[in-house]
Amino acid sequence: MNNPLVLSVLILISVSLNSLGQSLLKLGAGQNPLNLYLFGGITAYAVSTVFYVLVLGKLNLSLVYPLVIGLTITATTLSGAILLKEHVPYTHWVGIGLILSGICAIAFGRIS
Repeated sequence: MNNPLVLSVLILISVSLNSLGQSLLKLGAGQNPLNLYLFGGITAYAVSTVFYVLVLGKLNLSLVYPLVIGLTITATTLSGAILLKEHVPYTHWVGIGLILSGICAIAFGRIS
């Protein structure tokens, strides 16, 4: 299970489920506390955590945490803009670019 492709897929699954969880929690916020959006969001978070722990068992925390958090911020911002039709200011997109630059620096630093 130390295959980089498998670990990358696990990271992407964790990030996707985390972002989905955020979006579902947003949709369920302000409604009846027992709604399907909240249940789905909590479930997506739980499953995301399982994948995150699997990756943590194989890679350093100092690599995985910034990678997962940065990608989750990026995916959640995209989800908010595309699916939830939220306005995302230009400065936020600049921040997303900086986050992605940081992720690349961390990832390339591990290779060299």
